[in-house]
Amino acid sequence: MSNALINLSNLGFAWPGQAELLDIPGFTLERGESLFLKGPSGSGKTTLLGLLGGVQKPNRGSIQLLGQDLSSLSAGARDRFRVDHTGYIFQQFNLLPFLSVRENVELPCHFSKLRAGRAIQRHGSVDNAAAALLAHLGLQDAGLLERRADELSIGQQQRVAAARALIGQPELVIADEPTSALDFDAREAFLELLFAECRAAGSSLLFVSHDQSLARLFDRSLSLAELNRASRLPGI
Repeated sequence: MSNALINLSNLGFAWPGQAELLDIPGFTLERGESLFLKGPSGSGKTTLLGLLGGVQKPNRGSIQLLGQDLSSLSAGARDRFRVDHTGYIFQQFNLLPFLSVRENVELPCHFSKLRAGRAIQRHGSVDNAAAALLAHLGLQDAGLLERRADELSIGQQQRVAAARALIGQPELVIADEPTSALDFDAREAFLELLFAECRAAGSSLLFVSHDQSLARLFDRSLSLAELNRASRLPGI
């Protein structure tokens, strides 16, 4: 039996009226694997993440997550599948500033009964799950949970964003340049915490960055140019 979490086959994507941006014959991410995916701005990294999340559909080929071909699902079904099985850490964190830290972390569980159920099974309640994740990520202060997200430092916001992505044990965690605002030592410390939480949840980690210095910390490192035949065409 295959241990693949993600399996791409003959994937092609182009924005309307433009040349093909992605032409990926094949790609696999194993369950529990941490993968560093590098590439310069404009190389198609963010577009690929949108395809993996079902935000966009490919022009051809298949994207399978947990054996489900995302292209075969309606837009609403892709949205539900994404929130059930994928956690995101964005470059700008995308916390809701008017909500508390606890409310931000618990958001995925309001949209996914599956993740809420996993959080309750593991910790007794969604509140307990949020508090445990924040503590594991170095935010042990109980008073912090009720503070507004916009009152936090950049480093604190990053950890809250990670806790939000990890709550409910999604099978896939996608991190899109989440360490760009941190210095080198803080980046490494954050990654070690992120790895530990992904291992505890059994989650695969797809970490997208142009910072090659971090690649050695991951199970595997790939350049998008290695996967994407479109990047090898003249003028691309």
